[in-house]
Amino acid sequence: MDSKKLAQLCREFADNKKAENVVVLDVRDLSSVTDYFVIASGTSEPHLRAIVEEITGQLRDLYELRPARRDGSVHGAWVVLDFFDVIVHLMRAEVRVRYDLEGLWGDAARVKPRKNSTGKTQGRKLREISSEGRLVD
Repeated sequence: MDSKKLAQLCREFADNKKAENVVVLDVRDLSSVTDYFVIASGTSEPHLRAIVEEITGQLRDLYELRPARRDGSVHGAWVVLDFFDVIVHLMRAEVRVRYDLEGLWGDAARVKPRKNSTGKTQGRKLREISSEGRLVD
């Protein structure tokens, strides 16, 4: 499977569990470590756990893919799933604001969500994060 498709699948599986503010960054021209970052927020430890389990379970069951490494924990509010060409960052909103991966990788292109069979763009943006680091409804 190519890395872009894997990144899009990770986005879709995160979206299945209502992950917030899911972003896919194309870092191929900026990094020799990976091709794509998938960044998503969860609202609580159980929510993060559900997102992690959805991504890892679906990729394992449907594609026989497992992350090469997994770091962090839902208790620590940040989990990283390393699929080599795609690195998935799942974190609580306040942790996401603090570390600002989108800002650090600001030169990376954002990958648009795939369209589903009805022609609608997949993905959800339930809340935004203001420049002051506050959640905006």
